[in-house]
Amino acid sequence: MNIKHSRTPIPLSERKSDYFFIFWFLLNIFFITYIVDYEQLAIADVSNFEYPVWPPKAMVDLVHWYGHNFDPVLIARPMWWKMTIWWDVLFFGPFYMLALFAFIKGKEWIRLPGTMYAASITTIVGIILGEEAFGSHPTPSPLLVFCLNVPWFAVPLLLALRLGWSNHPFTRHVEKHE
Repeated sequence: MNIKHSRTPIPLSERKSDYFFIFWFLLNIFFITYIVDYEQLAIADVSNFEYPVWPPKAMVDLVHWYGHNFDPVLIARPMWWKMTIWWDVLFFGPFYMLALFAFIKGKEWIRLPGTMYAASITTIVGIILGEEAFGSHPTPSPLLVFCLNVPWFAVPLLLALRLGWSNHPFTRHVEKHE
């Protein structure tokens, strides 16, 4: 009798913590990246603009209200800031879509891109938090802005742990007797 070793996907229903990451990817796809961040590319100067086709007017107004009241760098939009936004739209947005698929289907190829994402975004958020606290456009509400930004530091670290804890985070070993 031969024993064949292989791997089989662990159903999403048995990977309960992965629902958290799925929610994270959806939040970033449908709100942060392609509404909040895209607005900062569509409107170069918040003091002189016409509403773009996308994002919706109400979302533009929400982003501007938040920036004027709590996050001056979002309104100032220096070049380094815009580059982080371009990075989000061009690289993180597509990553969130791939990661959403990979987490739902249990695809292990997401391990390396997920680790690269975690390293990139935690670096960017660290720089942004430094600006928010000590830069030329400091926030008048450091605790609020820190609390709103820290998930983009903490969740990617949790993602890196989730993907790096095991060589096979989405499959399990099975033996087939022949």
